[in-house]
Amino acid sequence: MKELSAPDPGPFRSKLVGVIAFPVTPFREDLSLDLAGLRRNLRALVEHPVRAVVAAGGTGELYSLTPVEHSQVVAAMVEETRGRVPVIAGVGFGHALAVEMAEASARAGAEAILALPPYYPNADEQGLLKYYEAIGRATPHPLLVYSRDWVNPGPEWVERLAARVPTLAAWKEGQGDIRRCQQIMARLGDRLHWIGGAGDDCVPGYYSIGIRTYTSSITNVAPRLSLQLHEAASGGDAATLSRLMELYVVPLYALRSRRRGYEVSVMKEMMNGLGLAAGPVRPPLPALTPEDQAEVAALLRKWQPVL
Repeated sequence: MKELSAPDPGPFRSKLVGVIAFPVTPFREDLSLDLAGLRRNLRALVEHPVRAVVAAGGTGELYSLTPVEHSQVVAAMVEETRGRVPVIAGVGFGHALAVEMAEASARAGAEAILALPPYYPNADEQGLLKYYEAIGRATPHPLLVYSRDWVNPGPEWVERLAARVPTLAAWKEGQGDIRRCQQIMARLGDRLHWIGGAGDDCVPGYYSIGIRTYTSSITNVAPRLSLQLHEAASGGDAATLSRLMELYVVPLYALRSRRRGYEVSVMKEMMNGLGLAAGPVRPPLPALTPEDQAEVAALLRKWQPVL
């Protein structure tokens, strides 16, 4: 196993306070990759003060991409952002592919690696430890672990991983489990940077326990709203935060939770309705029903003040 001389993650971590954008990966109607559309979306997105962008994360349909497509998406985002914000590359699938993706992303200019869960949902804690350790040691770049789906370890496991992987820089909580998140934060303190990653609707809970960075899929549609959520929550403006949640965020997430996969399908439908590059989702994610398409159109009309 290679030993890394990892750079100090402090400068990278200091960049992350605020909103991290999770762009979709646009596809054409034939489900081919729309890189030109991705570039257009990014040019508009980075006009807003987001702190980083994630290439091929969960909202970016990582698990539907081939390795070649993944490399193309990462390279396009690095080229298009031109160093204005860090590009964090999502990786996953299995041990070998995740390592290969991490190495290719580093060569393409990604500044950090976001490790999504592996393909195998029944892995025990020792197997998961080796999976994330391999990804973390594949490059000297900061590693962010995305705790979502079946990966929901306790504080002791996270502490063991942090001790074994010097590049581990941040923990992205994707369970919406505030109780466990507090326990992990209490155990590791400032060893890691803490990121609220379950959704824009969890901002009030995350910020109530001291987190000041969150990942937003709403940035695909309304970056201003994402930034307003961060500003209200971090500034203690409970009235504004409550109003934004009630008017915009809670209705959106109620629709997104209607069917598995809608967390991406709904965002793409909203983008299509605004003339942005999104296109369809790739199976097995579901297309919206006509009734749900009509509900998205109604949402967009209500969202006009924050678009």
